[in-house]
Amino acid sequence: MKKAITNSKIILTDKIIEGKALLIDGNKITAIVDNNSVPNEYNVIDAEGNYLSPGFIDIHAHGGGGFDFMDGDEEAFLGVSAWHAKFGTTSMLATTLASTNEELKRSVAVFNKVKTMELNGANLLGFNLEGPFFSLAQCGAQDPKYITPPNPQLYNEVMEMSDDIIMWCSAPELEGSEEFARALVKKGIIPSIAHTDAVYEDVVKACNAGYRHVTHLYSGMGGIKRINSYRFAGVVESAFLIDDLTVEVIADGCHLPACLLKLIYKIKGPDKISLITDATRGAGMPDGGEIMLGSKTNGVRAIIEDGVAKLPDRLSFAGSVATADRLVRNMIQLAEVDMVNAVKMMTATPASIIGAKTKGIIAEGYDADVIIFDKNINVKKTVVGGRIVFESDK
Repeated sequence: MKKAITNSKIILTDKIIEGKALLIDGNKITAIVDNNSVPNEYNVIDAEGNYLSPGFIDIHAHGGGGFDFMDGDEEAFLGVSAWHAKFGTTSMLATTLASTNEELKRSVAVFNKVKTMELNGANLLGFNLEGPFFSLAQCGAQDPKYITPPNPQLYNEVMEMSDDIIMWCSAPELEGSEEFARALVKKGIIPSIAHTDAVYEDVVKACNAGYRHVTHLYSGMGGIKRINSYRFAGVVESAFLIDDLTVEVIADGCHLPACLLKLIYKIKGPDKISLITDATRGAGMPDGGEIMLGSKTNGVRAIIEDGVAKLPDRLSFAGSVATADRLVRNMIQLAEVDMVNAVKMMTATPASIIGAKTKGIIAEGYDADVIIFDKNINVKKTVVGGRIVFESDK
């Protein structure tokens, strides 16, 4: 069905325009016209003066709505997709964590089935495999018993199982990491630096091997360290220094204070920053709950407190309970970023990072993945592929 969204403030990559209508035919955006120039055959959706934005793209999310992609069943994948669509996410990468080999393979197998379904929520564009090739010194909430150096038998087997792996996160200082990165690049998979104790020299070698992205900047990595009295730059400084590296930021207001959000934005800019939720199954849920990170049978216990997930000893965060709308809101309110660039970091930039060439921008020929939200980023409607998958009753 042809749709026209009228009376909105349309957020483009460089400005906001008013007095225009967005025309959608099937699953594609076909034109932007004057409000009074909508053809009669279009079904009109009145945005009532709210913002019209590209749909949010979350390239690092583990779960939501009580589900986790590591649950390894269709219900979990469908549940996460539907839950995050309520908060404006129209596309996401199903993100795993360090687990048994069997659980990882099961999740990959389930995705092979789910990807052919018409989802009543966010598109599942592919996988972001977070681990298990990490530094034990920086494992964070990842279960250390599953952490291992790069294992060619495992990663080659997983890559043979699926053509839908978009990104694979690992620690680049580990033995075999450069060989691993080159294997990923040959398959068109993005190697990302994560849960690492690397120093600048390690990162330079990693970039030469194909690493080009940094997973949740500041989390699971070190800054400046001293070795035998000499100072060495860590991954944080390396990410700032190496212009070609893109970075993820968990802008939930807990993982990073406002001053660090401002610093990252000042140095990297909106074209190199992807906002991510790093959401657990507790995403969008209130304080006081208890959740499992990863599968319900072999996961890690965590608690929801102060708007974030924590390990029970409260010494470390354990993913987030954020949704995409909260990230954009925080970048505007805490980091004092303008609306256009706050939205860009949740739309066009992540699309560019993962090579989703028809997503993340409102323009003719792009996918009709759009959302309507108010001035406080409260989502009113979510449209995925031209279909309304969520409407707020508020």
